Amino acid sequence: MAEHPTSRAPEPVGAYPYTRRVGNLLFLSGVGPRQRGQRGIPGVEVDEDGNILQYDFESQCHAVFQNVRYILEEAGAAWDDLVDVTVFLTNMKDDFPAYNRLYAEYFATAHPCRTTLEINALPTPIAIELKCIAVLRD
Repeated sequence: MAEHPTSRAPEPVGAYPYTRRVGNLLFLSGVGPRQRGQRGIPGVEVDEDGNILQYDFESQCHAVFQNVRYILEEAGAAWDDLVDVTVFLTNMKDDFPAYNRLYAEYFATAHPCRTTLEINALPTPIAIELKCIAVLRD
């Protein structure tokens, strides 16, 4: 088993690696839209207490997908190597249609299994997080 650091994706918000390889499978920890070296979150405006005032969900989707791509590439995998994606949304009612549309665009050739869940909150003021599994083709 090996951990794979990344220099392009945002720093993890806790004590965990972004990836873990077991055999030919690559497991990605939850990936959100934050950007490396930046305090802000794409498309999110918060008040001084960290409460979300407004957010642009599509900006977050694009950022999450880019972060997943960064992590995969630095671990020796590619977008089309994804075999399973679990998606956590904080507002299924309002955000699922945009998410589903963007997902279809990003995954036009890759067709991983997918599960989408609505959750109450994520550790930072984000509206989407992906948990992925990829297969490594050595």
